[in-house]
Amino acid sequence: MGTTITLTAADGHSLSAYTAGPVKATRGLVVVQEIFGVNSHMRAVCDRLASRGYAVVCPALFDRVERGVELGYTAQDVERGRALRGRIAEAGPVADIEAAAEALPAGARRGIIGFCWGGTIAWWGATRTARFAAASCWYGGGIAATRTETPNCPVQMHFGENDASIPLADVDAIREAQKDVEIFVYPKAQHGFGCDARASFDPGAAELAWRRTHAFFDRHLG
Repeated sequence: MGTTITLTAADGHSLSAYTAGPVKATRGLVVVQEIFGVNSHMRAVCDRLASRGYAVVCPALFDRVERGVELGYTAQDVERGRALRGRIAEAGPVADIEAAAEALPAGARRGIIGFCWGGTIAWWGATRTARFAAASCWYGGGIAATRTETPNCPVQMHFGENDASIPLADVDAIREAQKDVEIFVYPKAQHGFGCDARASFDPGAAELAWRRTHAFFDRHLG
């Protein structure tokens, strides 16, 4: 189990973050939330990664507009999460993940992993900062719109074949724009296939995506 800490972003914004894992870890990860806040699922993801020896920090991105947000996965939760996301300018989450990176152990090789909205922000972590040595992006719906940005580190992406939010045409466009990015599409998987709290959870796709993610970070974070 982890603890909650307070971070300060470069623009002076104060936000909370969930942290877990060894304080002297040689590898660290910033975990980026979905549109549902740093809820029980995101904390479980952090604990899972911490059990593999990573130091982990998951910043509460919604703190910029409302503190303490933890949503579930009902239609009403989706609507509220989208509304909260819509109130946050892109620069805010980028500053927040940079602050989270600074909170990882000194000397640790740092990576970033994000899901849903966080998958897009993990992409921005690769393209708009130089803080990370690797980025893993799970079903980031905003990646296609910023696909021509230049990553500063290796990037891996995971998409579901039947994702109603991310058409395969978007995935193809990302492939065309980013020849060096490792992109996987999971047959019949839907949006959020990696979240066991959602009806769209796909155990087989999630297990395979996690294996690939762990191998990716092993290669690039040591």
